[in-house]
Amino acid sequence: MGRPLIGVSTYLESRARWGVWELEAALLPAGYPRLVQRAGGLAAMLPPDEPAQAAAAVARLDAVVVAGGPDVDPARYGAERSPRTGPPAPERDAWELALIQAALASGTPLLGICRGMQLLNVALGGTLIQHLDGHVKDVGVVGRHEVTPVPGSLYAEIAPESCAVPTYHHQAVERLGEGLVACAHASDGTVEAIELPRPGWVLGVQWHPEMGEDERVMGALVRAAS
Repeated sequence: MGRPLIGVSTYLESRARWGVWELEAALLPAGYPRLVQRAGGLAAMLPPDEPAQAAAAVARLDAVVVAGGPDVDPARYGAERSPRTGPPAPERDAWELALIQAALASGTPLLGICRGMQLLNVALGGTLIQHLDGHVKDVGVVGRHEVTPVPGSLYAEIAPESCAVPTYHHQAVERLGEGLVACAHASDGTVEAIELPRPGWVLGVQWHPEMGEDERVMGALVRAAS
């Protein structure tokens, strides 16, 4: 059997620069496809599209990764916008929520990374803390902190011990969405990973595995996709 095809959602930026060009661009930090490749998968980029096309896209994939990025629009979970919440990304919100719902409906393995974990929680009716301190080292600088798995969880099977992870986020899960359970925490109690109980494979991590060397989370997704 060939390598499983792993779709990864992308940014949509009004301006990006490369070579002599400065244009609107659908883009993805190279760490994402490289991590998929190191873990044994084939990476496919999923730029924002009409939400009605999400099920057709997911049907062609073996697994879906919803990548990190801008803050989820608080209107998506019925909250007033905090002054510290970033500008909305409506195309990404709509497309990635549709990807999540399509993956859940079809039983396609699903991994949410940072924003992707938060959006998974929102897709299932959960809410977010719009700002917390201590999880961003500095603007544009990825920090590290310890996360501890919940015994007996899917994440604990992947990484049974406490470990330091690359982190860059100022929002977090508040109320868990329907059916979701917390499966890892930071030392301050912040929910750092969420999952849906089996039979499917659905996991969200608040940190950025594509910014580090630990391939275990992506490796587990690739195995589930195989």
